[in-house]
Amino acid sequence: MHSNMFSGPLLRSFVMRFAAAVLALALSVAFAAPQLQAKAKAPKPFKGSEELLTWINGYRVKPDPDRLPEAVKAMIKSSVTKDMDQAGVYIGFTAGVLGSNPDKAEALITQMFPLDPQDQVLLIKAIAYSGLTDWKELMITFVERMPARKVLIDKYLFAGKPTLENLPFEENSAAIDINWGYYFATGAEAPVRRIVSVLAWSLDRDNVEKLTIGAMAKWTLAQNAARDPDLLALLKGISAQQEETKTRAPLGDVIEAAETLELAKIRKEAMASIDELKAKGPESTRNFNWWGQAGQTVFALGCVAAGALGQVEVGIPCVVGGALSNAALKYLGPSGGQ
Repeated sequence: MHSNMFSGPLLRSFVMRFAAAVLALALSVAFAAPQLQAKAKAPKPFKGSEELLTWINGYRVKPDPDRLPEAVKAMIKSSVTKDMDQAGVYIGFTAGVLGSNPDKAEALITQMFPLDPQDQVLLIKAIAYSGLTDWKELMITFVERMPARKVLIDKYLFAGKPTLENLPFEENSAAIDINWGYYFATGAEAPVRRIVSVLAWSLDRDNVEKLTIGAMAKWTLAQNAARDPDLLALLKGISAQQEETKTRAPLGDVIEAAETLELAKIRKEAMASIDELKAKGPESTRNFNWWGQAGQTVFALGCVAAGALGQVEVGIPCVVGGALSNAALKYLGPSGGQ
């Protein structure tokens, strides 16, 4: 009797239940595995501005595009999006990550939402400056999520608002910052060449705006090349291509300052030239207001580089997050710093 206990219908029922249990277990494991794997790979939030800046500074050496959405959230949390004129480095960096990851760009942007209308400006500019061949299509994909910024979006899509390669330095005091941000993300040569292209303005003695922008380009190139051997090598290569152009002499000054770490010399010479032009030029060029506005934006790069490398001791009065304090302008003035 016992030998026939599991024969016939009872055996078949047992086998079917056992098979169903095994299948259910297999399905639950198969379903849970991707979730656990995704959770394990989920990018960690940034703990603060210092960690964000360190990550930005080292990104081109060890790219991690999947962490960009968390980086943008950290940028917003640190309030850099409150003043877009001082958010150039972050805009350029976001653009660079998107531009160098065309296959991931849409997914990365999707993970950044929801965004407040104020914060959407950073994303819109980053898409436009990304250099992606299909950046307009990418922008259109997210138009419905940013209705409050339709005017700005339309300017890029239909009104010819300039993208990064055409961004006029003389009309946008954040242009140097934006190009530096793109370089931080990619290590690309193009943004560096664009910054080098305005070095000739550091010799201008007729236009205080151009002279100031040229001085900003010269100072930031020297500061960053002093800490970045690859950038220094790139500048030497560009210099070898400059024959008898107005760019050659100031670029030579940049390379020498970076190699000798005599960076203060560039600041002093720049300030002396600006003061001379202001003193001898017409009344309109003696107004220091423009210098203050441009300086707060452009010299923010120095804070990003120094803060990210833990070298705030270079003497630049910084506010972590990319913006300069008013003290920085005093430091960079004729009577400040060494």
